[in-house]
Amino acid sequence: MFYRAKVAYNVKRDEKGNRLFSEHWISIVAQVNFWEMVKSTEPIPIAVMGILLVFSLLSWTVIFAKWFTFRRARSANKRFLRAFRKAERMDAIAAASQQFTAAPLVAVFDFGYSEVHRQVTKRGSITNPLALERTLQLGISEEISKLERNMSWLATAATISPFVGLFGTVFGIIEAFQALGLSGSTSMRTVAPGIANALFATALGLFAAIPAAVFYNYFGNSIKVMGTRMEDFSLEFLNAAERMFEG
Repeated sequence: MFYRAKVAYNVKRDEKGNRLFSEHWISIVAQVNFWEMVKSTEPIPIAVMGILLVFSLLSWTVIFAKWFTFRRARSANKRFLRAFRKAERMDAIAAASQQFTAAPLVAVFDFGYSEVHRQVTKRGSITNPLALERTLQLGISEEISKLERNMSWLATAATISPFVGLFGTVFGIIEAFQALGLSGSTSMRTVAPGIANALFATALGLFAAIPAAVFYNYFGNSIKVMGTRMEDFSLEFLNAAERMFEG
């Protein structure tokens, strides 16, 4: 009983200590006047902060756009695949595909259907399966290129932002040491503005780089999964075309 009471007391004490520590740091952050810090900063650190804010803003714009694009694509892929597997004729699938324009599989189907239609119209059956397979590969490549659009921006932001922030950090430290040398004083009041600018530039660099890196990897994996799904669908399309049209 005494042991349980002691453990409970220690837990409460730790929770209280953590709460006080968190409240202490929150109060420190709340006391920081970022606007005053920016107004008293040199032009180069301000330019660094502006560049990092632009990187962060554009990165989040790409992230949200990609997120909704992939979400719509996955949903449309599932619905189109169900319709494709239930249909018994290619022309019926082509008519129904207009309802699933957000699906990458629809674009692959359109490439394949155009080649099937050309061969069947000319000779009444599929006479060149290799040409059909190549056409499907072209459709897959085009869709993957569309899915990869703006991915290079996330890679650039993830790679460049830490170095831009590091440049701002170095400049802030140099500014702090210059102020220290000019004043001849070793007080924190002298070096605080430069150190604050340095740490703020570091934080902005990480804020811009970390989400860009995380979502670049996440979206890259999503593109890989969709590419595999399109490869599998091309095999299904070839089987369906041979079953329906090959003489």
